[in-house]
Amino acid sequence: MSSSVSYYGGNQMNSIVTLARDLGLSFIPLFVAVDAIGVLPFMLALTQEMMPAERSRIVRYAMLTALGLGLGFIAIGKIILFLLGIEVADFLVAGGVILFILSIRHFTTGKLVELEAGKTKELVGVVPIGTPLVVGPAVLTTLLLLSGQYPWIPVALAFLLNLGIAWIIFKQANSIARLMRESGLRAASQIASLVLAVIAVMMIRKGIFDIIP
Repeated sequence: MSSSVSYYGGNQMNSIVTLARDLGLSFIPLFVAVDAIGVLPFMLALTQEMMPAERSRIVRYAMLTALGLGLGFIAIGKIILFLLGIEVADFLVAGGVILFILSIRHFTTGKLVELEAGKTKELVGVVPIGTPLVVGPAVLTTLLLLSGQYPWIPVALAFLLNLGIAWIIFKQANSIARLMRESGLRAASQIASLVLAVIAVMMIRKGIFDIIP
């Protein structure tokens, strides 16, 4: 915290301009990485059999999970990666494998996830919506890179702004679901599952190429 304060110390106007610049430069790559509009079809597919109130709770749990994970990674992500010897490529491979398994499960069973008896539906908001769909390897990698270039304040603010935008978009899920109806949701979920599999393969490929010299 002290390093960020000293970084923006001095002339007040220059500090504001520098903070705004760093905020903008952090916001854009995070906006691309979060990709709330792209995640929305997957969220609809995961919640297609839920009531509007249940879907709203799922959104709340997803955003809280994403918030905690993202801010935690900004605070101690580098330390954890260093202590455990984890590389960014490891995140790509692991996240890709998880997403690929989910997409294959949807093609074979018609559901991305199936909760066991006794487990609450809100768990879907934690995994896979909160992570790895909202805050996954792409976002964590972006946060890691931005934290190395800018102070934590603009990076954290840019992350919070992107989560706010994502929340607004996801809050429209009930309206979109009513508009598309059940048949439209099922068709969209099949397309989303195929795209999810492609994204998963891309993540695994990039991770493997980064691991193998």
